[in-house]
Amino acid sequence: MKARAWVSFLVVAAVSILGLFLPSTTTSLNSGDPINGADTGWVIVASALVLIMTPGLGFFYGGMASKKNAISTVFQSVVCLGVISVLWVFVGFSLCFGESIGGIIGDPRTFLMFNHVGFETNKDLSPTIPLVLYAMFQLKFAIITPALITGSFAERVKFSSYLLFICLFSLFIYAPLAHMTWHPDGLLRKWGVLDFAGGTVVHMSAGFAALAGAIFLGKRKVMLNVNHAHEASNIPRVIIGTGLLWFGWFGFNAGSALAANGTAAMSLATTNTAAAAAMLTWLFLDNIRGNKASAMGGCIGAVVGLVAITPACGYVNVGQAMFIGFISSIISYYAVHLKNKTGLDDTLDVFPCHGMGGIVGTILTGVFAANVGIVYDIHNPTFFKHLATVVIVGVFAFGGSMIFYKITDMLVPMRVTPEEELMGLDLSQHGERMLDS
Repeated sequence: MKARAWVSFLVVAAVSILGLFLPSTTTSLNSGDPINGADTGWVIVASALVLIMTPGLGFFYGGMASKKNAISTVFQSVVCLGVISVLWVFVGFSLCFGESIGGIIGDPRTFLMFNHVGFETNKDLSPTIPLVLYAMFQLKFAIITPALITGSFAERVKFSSYLLFICLFSLFIYAPLAHMTWHPDGLLRKWGVLDFAGGTVVHMSAGFAALAGAIFLGKRKVMLNVNHAHEASNIPRVIIGTGLLWFGWFGFNAGSALAANGTAAMSLATTNTAAAAAMLTWLFLDNIRGNKASAMGGCIGAVVGLVAITPACGYVNVGQAMFIGFISSIISYYAVHLKNKTGLDDTLDVFPCHGMGGIVGTILTGVFAANVGIVYDIHNPTFFKHLATVVIVGVFAFGGSMIFYKITDMLVPMRVTPEEELMGLDLSQHGERMLDS
């Protein structure tokens, strides 16, 4: 273990020192118009809003986890702030938004160590805001995506192997999807696929990676007892996490307009409406099934609505957003119940909620993208392109993640020992434990 720790330390040290010797300039490539102050101010605020979503997700997941795994579950989200930020500066931003290689991936040399990521605008990526601000805004999306995956294998993954996996996922799954979807020369973008704020790039990729992780790691030992039901350790933390996610999602979606304009305002309205409709739908479905309206159910429903509206938020109106929230909540609700009847141990229902929410949102974006001239028209080619995208992204994210789980497991075993799992990951992985309830 000490040897692996030294290797990891030396890698971070090497990257940190390398930045002192590599050529670096703050002069942006392909600089464009002067900076717009209003747009810049809004995207700075939006970047901060998206950042708070990651610890918010930690609270959301951590409150659902068992007490002896709560710290570990929260920290698996929060540690992405450190790991992905360093990776992003070194090569991640280049892979996502560097000069396109076949429309699939960016040239890693374009912005290596943030070279040419500076104060000026960029005609293609950030026409009214500094390129460095665009890079930092996009970083927050890269941070939360691997964090979303953690809920599927919570309570049984080794921390060191998790760190390795999220690096591989970010470089080889997230980066190509971000490039293909959001880069001006990206394959999916040029094909006409619409993803305003990350339904495919973030939620579908994380959802399918989560499904692969739950399959690869198998059931928790405690779940082998069919009479055992998972119990959340702290539902008020789930509620707090939901509030932080909902709050931050305004930056996630409205910030993706990259401007202080009407599209940002409409994105904010559609985001809020979809979340509200999905929350109420989940609560009423519980009542219809004869259950009490649970706080956790309402919170999960709200997050499903936020997920589903993400790819569509800048392209639809408020009424369409309400329908998206309503339908996505129904589909995810029954997907959770279907999953519970199988042997799949997706601990915190990442695939039924994020994966299915992303799928529903992506498909309905192709139906309702009113602002780009497509209204209720399933015969429009965009609709079929979105259906094809669901398959392409699903196969790529699931298959690629499964490969990287296997590679990670060969290098550093991913699953904790039965003794460590029984002890709980808080103590076995971090040497800490919760003293309160």
